Amino acid sequence: MVGLAHSLTVMDQHPLASAQYVELTTFRRTGVAVPTPVWFAPTGAGPTSFAVITVDDTGKTKRLAHTTRVELRACDFRGRVKDGTPTFRGVARVDRDADGVAAARRAVVAKYGLPARLSDIVDRVGSKVGLRRAARAGIFVEVEPEPVS
Repeated sequence: MVGLAHSLTVMDQHPLASAQYVELTTFRRTGVAVPTPVWFAPTGAGPTSFAVITVDDTGKTKRLAHTTRVELRACDFRGRVKDGTPTFRGVARVDRDADGVAAARRAVVAKYGLPARLSDIVDRVGSKVGLRRAARAGIFVEVEPEPVS
């Protein structure tokens, strides 16, 4: 990420790396913030590099098409954020090609294990009974090492 302060070394771990869920906030063209709880996994490309796997053509992927700015905070699975939780800024990009989606999936499976694999199994079973799997996209986020609040 251009302008990213690199105060963390590769050996350090970003505070969001251990969060079970992260509130990924994307922004509408009007500037209105739209928070979404997501699984958020380190990519292994450095302490500030993370991945999200998502169904493509969702609101968050559409919003990222016009602005790559995001904000992130640790949250619970419903998106509830505890008082005093720090906010981090970042830059995100959507990757729709097979290699990019596979890389995002590997990162998520590496962190979340069986629950992430179960979603793959459900997709495969669904395809065998005639349900069409929605296209996936990987979202790659470079997060600033220090919180803004």
